[in-house]
Amino acid sequence: MTVPFVHLRLHSEYSLVDGLVKLKSLVSTTAERGMPALALTDEANLFGLVKFYKAAQGAGLKPIIGSDLWLHNPHDEAHPYKVKD
Repeated sequence: MTVPFVHLRLHSEYSLVDGLVKLKSLVSTTAERGMPALALTDEANLFGLVKFYKAAQGAGLKPIIGSDLWLHNPHDEAHPYKVKD
């Protein structure tokens, strides 16, 4: 039995700092390759959430929603904590 591959950390065009991937092509390529699910974990926002969720469900994929978040570091203001997914 093979276990299907699923991306669990991916930044899209809505990740303002480092995203490049367009949601429409991401979802269609993922479905074409037979992956059962896909996660979207944009940097510090959920701007593409509704578009991603609808597109993933429409393509028969299970949408997994997350975000990379920055938290205030009271010990070092210049270096906040990064919380992933």
